[in-house]
Amino acid sequence: MKKVRLGRTDLMVAPVCFGTSGLGDMPDTYGYDVDAERAKATMQAIFDGPVNFIDTSRIYGMGRSEQRIGAAIRERGGLPPGFVVSTKLDRDPETNVFDAAQARRSLEQSLVALGIERIDLLHLHDPEHSRSLVEATGRDGALGELFRMKEEGLAKAVGLAAGATTMMIPLLRDWDFDALITHNRFTLANRNAEAMLDLAQSRGIAVLNAAPYAGGVLAKGSSEYPRYVYQEASAEALDPIRRIEAICARHGVPPGAAALQFSMRDPRIASTVCGVSKPERVKQTLDWARFPIPDSVWDELTAAPFSTEDPEATRQYRPG
Repeated sequence: MKKVRLGRTDLMVAPVCFGTSGLGDMPDTYGYDVDAERAKATMQAIFDGPVNFIDTSRIYGMGRSEQRIGAAIRERGGLPPGFVVSTKLDRDPETNVFDAAQARRSLEQSLVALGIERIDLLHLHDPEHSRSLVEATGRDGALGELFRMKEEGLAKAVGLAAGATTMMIPLLRDWDFDALITHNRFTLANRNAEAMLDLAQSRGIAVLNAAPYAGGVLAKGSSEYPRYVYQEASAEALDPIRRIEAICARHGVPPGAAALQFSMRDPRIASTVCGVSKPERVKQTLDWARFPIPDSVWDELTAAPFSTEDPEATRQYRPG
């Protein structure tokens, strides 16, 4: 798989990045369990494939995602050459404190869990869930500490991985980030992040577009998995998904392939983060990335109605 440069950095990454939150066993978010053996098999399938890029976080599964990734790295004798790891600084999950000291603890815990000496791409994660947004994003807080970590060589590049675009955009204007992660906000069904993608492009910030399947429904199907953005969905919420499914069915295109390639074909997006939690999904993702989709199908898909509202406005966030 041809690699692309991650923004202004020296990191070369695949246009697909495997998200590993589910490997930490997060049934409150995804509605199913993932045990350690399944997580290990999934990581080995990733390492054996052409994608050289994974994304995780300190808080995913209360640390289990990083721990399981670290176990797979150690079992393999180290990361494959050229492999890029993205992870995130997180608040204290019990107190929601997210000051500079907590950011430093978060990094130290990540390095131990993953068994590596430095992070390729390190993000400030979800400051909006901290006890104080001002504290988390201040120059003496977690965000300032993130940039000090880069200066110390503990991170090659730094990013912002948060929620609402209205909160992210001012930070992206004020700080010299290398990358950002947005999730669920640029999909076939939603374009909430459109203005933020334009801003990132103008500033040379690499965009990692996560959750192209709208939380899984565009990959698994609205009948089998009637959830939208990690929540049980009403028939009204699923209507746009079913219209996309109908277009794809008429042309023999897997909705997952269309959802993934919708992100991959946008020139503003460096890499698309696709969550996987079992080995078969790794191969399926690669197959979908290569699936031939005619221009006439794209004409129909892009003409279909979509929302510009924040799809996570009512989400009850749980990191487990």
